[in-house]
Amino acid sequence: MPHMDTLGSFIRSQRRLANLTLREMAELAKVSNPYLSQVERGLHEPSVRVLRSIASALNISAETLLAQAGLLEGTDPTVAEDAGEDRQPPEPTSTEAAIRLDPALTEGQKEALLAVYRGFVGGAAKE
Repeated sequence: MPHMDTLGSFIRSQRRLANLTLREMAELAKVSNPYLSQVERGLHEPSVRVLRSIASALNISAETLLAQAGLLEGTDPTVAEDAGEDRQPPEPTSTEAAIRLDPALTEGQKEALLAVYRGFVGGAAKE
């Protein structure tokens, strides 16, 4: 289950970037704390329904999270929302999501950019 470790790490980093505790995230995603902890540690493979719920709680597209889980074959999670010019992404894109998904940035750089961005927009960056 190496892809589960990758998915779990991705979910954990997105939760931390969103400044959510495990408990807050579990409540938003409508799953138990222990279950979410197991998902983040790569010990449990969540269903598509749970992945969609987690994506919603993180304010990222479900398609991005499904790609991270390896459930969308041939989809690069860093470009999941650019899959077709005439097709609309499943959820609105945002500056915060772009920062979170940029593979060229370290976690520390992402946190710093998000803090600066939120400072400029007065903390109203969440869509």
